[in-house]
Amino acid sequence: MSKRAHATLIVSLAAATGLPIVRLMTGDDLPRLRRGWTTGACATAATKAALIALFTGEFPRSVRITLPKGETPKFDIVWSDSGDGWAEVGIEKDAGDDPDVTHGAIIRARVSASSGGIWFKAGDGVGTVTKPGLPIAVGEASINPVPREMMSDVVEKICASHGKQTDIVIEVSVPGGQELAKKTWNPRLGIKGGISILGTTGIVRPFSCAAWIASIHRGVDVARADGLSHVAGCTGATSEATVQALHGLPDHAMLDMGDFAGGLLKYLKRHPVSRITIGGGLGKMAKLAQGARDLHSKRSQADFNQLSDWAGMDLRQANTVLEAYEEAGEKLAVAIAQRALGQIETMLDGTGVAADTVVIDRAGKILARAGRA
Repeated sequence: MSKRAHATLIVSLAAATGLPIVRLMTGDDLPRLRRGWTTGACATAATKAALIALFTGEFPRSVRITLPKGETPKFDIVWSDSGDGWAEVGIEKDAGDDPDVTHGAIIRARVSASSGGIWFKAGDGVGTVTKPGLPIAVGEASINPVPREMMSDVVEKICASHGKQTDIVIEVSVPGGQELAKKTWNPRLGIKGGISILGTTGIVRPFSCAAWIASIHRGVDVARADGLSHVAGCTGATSEATVQALHGLPDHAMLDMGDFAGGLLKYLKRHPVSRITIGGGLGKMAKLAQGARDLHSKRSQADFNQLSDWAGMDLRQANTVLEAYEEAGEKLAVAIAQRALGQIETMLDGTGVAADTVVIDRAGKILARAGRA
């Protein structure tokens, strides 16, 4: 079995059992998860190779680029084409051992001469920004600032080495990007037509929490820029559907919080809205109620002694919070909703943000609510 397959198997077992990865492996069994490259790094490599072809008439087999922190990875060219005044190159996105939806996608860059500097254009499968609040202006190709800087740097260096003016149009496209975008936050963020070209370091680190939290932050930014007064963060798809229907919220008000309650609430404290609803199942909401900020099963656990105190009965033999609820009934769900609200209000103290909580069962039925009606 390859190291990648071994790593994938172990991660799957961890997800199924709830055990941390390190509990499932010891010593030499622990594979080093392989890093990958961002869409921004791939687009930069494609731009460099296309420029070389445009100026020399020959496509290189591979190119190296310099990432923001100085690394110089090599990228192989997997697709190329050219015509009158343009050249285009494709690089296959390798996300390493990260479960990235764009892994295996072909990131293409077409370059052609222009005037007035360096211009970026969204080709097929790359989105266009339609709402304010993102780091790219409305109407622009959804190519984030760092990838733009990386591509611009490549243009300046390649043009200088060939005695050319830096008047270049870079059109980035991703075959199949419109379908891939449906699996991302782009539709909610108002990015239409495809995926975004992203990355701040050029490197994809496997199973990075930072990327998810950054997406939550962008969701808050877009909601604020669009003037929304009420947003919601939920732990999963079922609670999200319940809360959205309960409050009649638009899609872009729904922040994909997942386990990162702390990441969402900390950002809201610095960038407040009028109202936040936090919704989730019994288990994760119980952990929030008990002070956890990361609700993942590997990083926080429910305290059944405390649940017993809240319910006024011994629940220490319960295996799950759901089992404890089935024994204690509504009063436990109400206690969880109220105490979760208390934790949220403590984190948002001084912001003026009104909060409420919604606790559901696995089918999406509301078991308890607390806070603003």
